[in-house]
Amino acid sequence: MKAIRVRILVAALAVLFGTAIAKSQTADAAPPPPPPMHGGEFGFGGGHMMKFFTDYLSLTDAQQTQIKAILQKEHAAMKPLMQQMRQSEEQLKPYEEGTYDDAKVRAVAAQQSATQIELTVQKTRIHNELFQVLTADQQTKMKEFEAKREARMQAHMNSAPPAPPED
Repeated sequence: MKAIRVRILVAALAVLFGTAIAKSQTADAAPPPPPPMHGGEFGFGGGHMMKFFTDYLSLTDAQQTQIKAILQKEHAAMKPLMQQMRQSEEQLKPYEEGTYDDAKVRAVAAQQSATQIELTVQKTRIHNELFQVLTADQQTKMKEFEAKREARMQAHMNSAPPAPPED
């Protein structure tokens, strides 16, 4: 009986020490990179988009480094705003699925509106910083790309089927 208790105690201590060692090693490791944001890193960087623009605009290594540095620097400012937007969406869920309270929904919507304004300001500033990294020819090519994209979006919006009639 005593031998079983000793074995269980030794096994428990081994698990405890193993966990402690594993935690101490992962605490020293670098944190994982942030997950990609919807639409890439603020609409420009992030994996395949960065490769696309590198190829499309013929970005130099120096430009790529500058762009990555800007995106990394600005991630810290954008992350709390994105979290605030997610939190406000979560705050609205009970009113969508349960009892509706107009005053509380309006309060959350006002908070969400202020956050959206700040996000728009930050995003525009970041895009401006990224645009300034480009040469004049690259800026022209980027403007043409954006104009074509906008034209495609307009054509898509105009070709949408009409909404079904309400009964």
